[in-house]
Amino acid sequence: MTINVLVVDDSALIRSLLGKMIEADPELHLVGMAADAYMAKDMVNQFRPDVITLDIEMPKVDGLTFLDRLMKARPTAVVMISSLTEQGADATFNALALGAVDFIPKPKLDSPQGFNDYQELILAKIKSAAQAKLIKTQKLPRTTHSASPVKAILPKTVVDQHLLAIGASTGGTEAILYLLQHLPAVMPPIVITQHMPSGFTLSFAERLNRLTRLNVKQAEDGERLLPCYVYIAPGDYHLEVVKVGRSYKVRLNQSDKVSGHRPSVDVMLASLAQNDASQVTAVILTGMGKDGADGMTLLHQQGSTTFAQGEQSCVVFGMPREAIKREAIDHIVELPQMADKLLNYLATL
Repeated sequence: MTINVLVVDDSALIRSLLGKMIEADPELHLVGMAADAYMAKDMVNQFRPDVITLDIEMPKVDGLTFLDRLMKARPTAVVMISSLTEQGADATFNALALGAVDFIPKPKLDSPQGFNDYQELILAKIKSAAQAKLIKTQKLPRTTHSASPVKAILPKTVVDQHLLAIGASTGGTEAILYLLQHLPAVMPPIVITQHMPSGFTLSFAERLNRLTRLNVKQAEDGERLLPCYVYIAPGDYHLEVVKVGRSYKVRLNQSDKVSGHRPSVDVMLASLAQNDASQVTAVILTGMGKDGADGMTLLHQQGSTTFAQGEQSCVVFGMPREAIKREAIDHIVELPQMADKLLNYLATL
């Protein structure tokens, strides 16, 4: 089935480039291109696109305002086109909170290879968005770090010796935020790989740090994992966990992409499987594709307890489904119940 796409961007150059990329794919149909929110509103009503690519920074009405109005009037799968600046990253995460499915940086087309790589990425994101469930319309209950404290006290041995690993892709930024907001301040070290380009992971970590009780940071090569801290894999780097003496440390590398990604969930989980896997609890959240399935299988075989997000609360069920198909999952849990299930399990160790 053909996916109908609307491009909304105030730059004629970007509109032209995105239009050519979309028209080159037989699975996609470019229904129109709009230079501002007013044109976009008319085209949405006229063409009813399956997916919209939306520039955050536009004249008259900015992308966030248009997105907010769109999601209230006619919820549609949206891929944001974002600038690689701190301000652009903050706006991107606000867009995801408003209901955008995914985002991609503005293209840097300084070489033919750059054009080809960007085309491959944007087309994949559009196709992924077309399969996405618009979870925001279901209005998951939300909390903040200032809400009433989570009533959970984990054994000191668990906090000091255990590790929690989380992998996610499409829809993962909001799912991770929701999960962490429902965890207490005292937790074992948490390592997270979320598919995200360089330039955005630092802002993502800072946002999580502001909005949760935990200490969240972008992971640095060689640092020791500490209780009560969350470590986010930097964009364009694989995150591995290695045991040095009695401590766990971060190792970052830029080896080849795995399952089409760097950072890759599989790389992180496979590194954990080389240590005492019984001390690892792994969670696979919403995401397109199969990254994480191999790693979850390895960990499960080595004695880890594994959790997967249920289909109902996933934006895209691809990654959890693949791990479940391989019989690598012990517990399938919808996102609103995930924190309680994890805490109840960890409290028994």
